[in-house]
Amino acid sequence: MAKKGNRVQVIMECTEHKTSGMPGTSRYITTKNKKNTPERMELKKFNPILKKVTVHKEIK
Repeated sequence: MAKKGNRVQVIMECTEHKTSGMPGTSRYITTKNKKNTPERMELKKFNPILKKVTVHKEIK
């Protein structure tokens, strides 16, 4: 039987992009261990529309 894991897929969305007024969104999909990280994640990722590294927060 397969083990049930604690890893779940999460969507990361740019926080600076919403306030910039430019069209489109910058999103990344990643996984996290829900047991070790129960709160929402924040990572610095590259935003290709703004052409710089920005903070991306977990949504949903």
